[in-house]
Amino acid sequence: MNCFSGLRARPGVMANRRYWLVACVLVAFTACGVKSSESADGPASREYQVDLVVTPDPATATVEVGLRLRQPRDLVREVTFPFVPDHVSDFRGDGEIRRDGSALRWLPPAEGGALTWLAHVESRREPGGLDAWLGPDWGVFRAEDIIPRARTRTLKRSVSNTTLAFELPAGWSAITEYPATDDPIRVRRPDRRFDQPAGWIVIGDLGVRREEIAGIRVAVAAPQGENVRRMDMLALLNWTLPELVPLLPDPPKRLTIVSAGDPMWRGGLSAPASLYIHSERPLISENATSALLHEVMHTTLSLRAAPGMDWIVEGLAEFYSLELLRRGRAITARRHAAAHSGLAEWAKKSETLCDASSTGAITARAVTIFRALDTELQSAPGTEASLDDLLYELLSREVAVDFMLLAEIAEEISGKPSDTLHIDNLPGCHRMVAGTQDN
Repeated sequence: MNCFSGLRARPGVMANRRYWLVACVLVAFTACGVKSSESADGPASREYQVDLVVTPDPATATVEVGLRLRQPRDLVREVTFPFVPDHVSDFRGDGEIRRDGSALRWLPPAEGGALTWLAHVESRREPGGLDAWLGPDWGVFRAEDIIPRARTRTLKRSVSNTTLAFELPAGWSAITEYPATDDPIRVRRPDRRFDQPAGWIVIGDLGVRREEIAGIRVAVAAPQGENVRRMDMLALLNWTLPELVPLLPDPPKRLTIVSAGDPMWRGGLSAPASLYIHSERPLISENATSALLHEVMHTTLSLRAAPGMDWIVEGLAEFYSLELLRRGRAITARRHAAAHSGLAEWAKKSETLCDASSTGAITARAVTIFRALDTELQSAPGTEASLDDLLYELLSREVAVDFMLLAEIAEEISGKPSDTLHIDNLPGCHRMVAGTQDN
């Protein structure tokens, strides 16, 4: 006896044959133990597999990226790359590829398919040096340099399971922001349904030092022979990361530092869960500032600046890089005060705060603002607050930051409007207020 046995129409009860048919089907599915949501929406699993394979060619300074999509049915209807930079080209694949200016759309077959492209890795950063490089012995670049950011059009509630693998020359290895124990690397971005790899990547004959510091798994990686002071970096982080972690609502689980020498840019650059620092940058400069800790702050804070508010993000990174050195006793209180005096002198060369990007002088001026704000919050009657409390609350908001948000949080903490953050003390920011009012 099957699950449809025993279903009989009673004459006169349901004159409408269409209604009878629908009711019969519903009863049948219920009797068979089939969930209506599964019968209507198809398979319970809404996960599709995306496997990325990176194959570098040092002879041509290019990387071939292969994307393999596997899915139980047509969960992914379309993959769109809204902006494909000029150094990424030669897209080939199954299904249909449509190009519209700098945008590209891939309509894969229902069961999945493959898409490949080439990325020329070398990228020059003004005023000199490269922020992406692939040579005969090693390469340093960001995942975003070789894998353009994409979005998908999928069946509702579909999510990706993304992996990343490398096909490398003999003797080479790869370090990314992800655990090296996974093969292939599992890419997880909890804030997105379509997981894409991000952050800095170094490939070649590598030297790597690892340590767990204050609950953060740190990896320092660089090509062999590049005179990178891996153990010195870990020593500095052993002094400072324990001071940083209490400031963060959600401390990172991992921090990957990649380093190399020329022809890379002689500075530091942050990315999600990872950063790059040139091998010849001092860990602590003669003026007691630290480019390494500045980028660590950017990486761990992950603050987004509203338009014209880059000074806030840069100023907080520089202020707290100095604070971590002082609190971790890497520098003395006297040296810390001298560093602030030097920044105050440098700040005099800036005429504005609110600008498209923060120059060195603007950042120095921003540090003076945050130091004054810290003093103001600590002296507020009836509280035991400091800039640490403002930073914690700012990070908890998870929104783009501007000075109005700073002022709002400062007033919540101290119980009165902040004198430091009065618009008259923020040169160049009047036009931001006027623009907001106009809108």
